[in-house]
Amino acid sequence: MQQPEVNAMAEARCDYAATVYHTRMPGHAHAAPVSLPARPLLPAAKRIVVKVGTSLLTGNTTHVDRRFLLKLCAAVAELWAQKREVAIVTSGAIGAGCGMLGYAKRPVTLSERQACASAGQVELMKLYAQAFRRMRPPRAVGQLLLTRDCLTSRDRYLNARNTLVTLFKRGAVPIVNENDTVSIEELRFGDNDMLSALLAGAAGADLLVILTDVPGLMDADPRVNPHARLVPAVEAITPQLEAAARPTGSFLGTGGMASKLQAARIAVTSGFGMVLVGGHDPGVLLDVVAGREVGTYFHPRADRISARKHWLAFAQRPKGLIVVDAGARDALVKRHKSLLPSGVLNAHGTYEAGALVSVVCENREFARGLTNFSAQDINRIRGKRTAQAEKELGELLFEEVVHRDNLVIL
Repeated sequence: MQQPEVNAMAEARCDYAATVYHTRMPGHAHAAPVSLPARPLLPAAKRIVVKVGTSLLTGNTTHVDRRFLLKLCAAVAELWAQKREVAIVTSGAIGAGCGMLGYAKRPVTLSERQACASAGQVELMKLYAQAFRRMRPPRAVGQLLLTRDCLTSRDRYLNARNTLVTLFKRGAVPIVNENDTVSIEELRFGDNDMLSALLAGAAGADLLVILTDVPGLMDADPRVNPHARLVPAVEAITPQLEAAARPTGSFLGTGGMASKLQAARIAVTSGFGMVLVGGHDPGVLLDVVAGREVGTYFHPRADRISARKHWLAFAQRPKGLIVVDAGARDALVKRHKSLLPSGVLNAHGTYEAGALVSVVCENREFARGLTNFSAQDINRIRGKRTAQAEKELGELLFEEVVHRDNLVIL
């Protein structure tokens, strides 16, 4: 092992041991001990997914920052030593491959980026495997390269879940990445944020931590407003917050914040928490699981949805819309009823029975579910009572447009 790497590992271990008992403050290596966690649910997290982006792993260069990767692996190894199961969703394959294939900067064409991902993924996994072998105790790693199809298909989704659970049982660290050599999904949605949230749900994780190059969610653009402050917690992802995160909106649309809010929406709806935190020092992971107030904590809903409903709501793309009235929305949300034809105003799109659809009221999606009718038939029976709907179609196999067992409230 080269001397700089030995020094980095020794430095990492000292730092991480100290952060178990202390909170870091700006301008100070360590501050006074903290007696009680500010976020009491987080210390109980036993299964955690950690997502790390390209900018942290490469420092915006064409090579992997080995000192950073060693510190990240040391922090994850410390979490395993605390009897927690941790998976890493990693970006950086394209960045790593650029240097290996002689590119001075990120290439433009898709084929070149995919070639860089192909070469870089080999290097990235080699570095992760070497780093975890050097930990005490050493740990094996397992690689999962996924495409969206792997999670859309129910069978493949369950296979990915079973692989993760088996790796956890064997004490191995799953290293997960988008399969960029055959997929452009990450290139469009960026930074594996969506993948990490879907994976956390599939794995039955208690917590998702996204390490980023900003302190967390800010209340203003810090590049414009020097008085911008960190938002320590988000109780609900509001339409205003989502609008600000769109690329055509405010500062949140830059730096991938929109995709991070999408990931947060999946997490909180599924029933596990998410922390968005600055990750230049990966030791912050220990602060997160200690329940200290670092980064931005997105509070989960009180009841966790099943793995099947998580897959139903988020792993697939809706085929169309069902627009309902306020009364139907209240019946679904407040009284946990099924959606009946009488509450339907309209159906948009072209889809058949069994398709996943968005359920919308007043121009806002609030649920997703599997429809028992085609869009054409829904428009024939919309607003009708059961007897009228049966008369219209001649035969009514289902009374419900969407049964509550196949419905997820968002």
